[in-house]
Amino acid sequence: MGAKKSSPQPKLAELQQKIRAVGLRSTSPRVAVLRELEAASAPLSHADLVDALGEEGFDRVTLYRNLTDLTEAGLVLRSDLGDHVWRFELRRAGKEHQGFHAHFTCTDCGTVACLPEDSITLTAVKGTPRAIAAQAVEVQLRGLCDRCD
Repeated sequence: MGAKKSSPQPKLAELQQKIRAVGLRSTSPRVAVLRELEAASAPLSHADLVDALGEEGFDRVTLYRNLTDLTEAGLVLRSDLGDHVWRFELRRAGKEHQGFHAHFTCTDCGTVACLPEDSITLTAVKGTPRAIAAQAVEVQLRGLCDRCD
């Protein structure tokens, strides 16, 4: 299930610069993947990207390899939201996507949404893992979305 587009399309030169800034070659598949992730309002699966970019001539393997490269370079975040499907999202400069943030998955339709950072507060108390204090955890909420409720 694809995510809604949220922001205007970034310029080609901006995408190429982001890719080069992390030490990768700027190739057309990498630019296309980054363009789709930049425009998405929620994490996208590999299948979502294949659906979106297949008509541009990019095959599944090429897209997967480029997702892996962009993730390893730190431009993209990868999450498994409990359904054994990797989802990818752009690491953004803004507060919402700077690091790990909570996701909400609808148990009926499967829609995934990023939650604002302030919607979930974790407090480290005695006996909790240090990762909570460092905010190096993933929070995943499940329930019915507004459309399915």
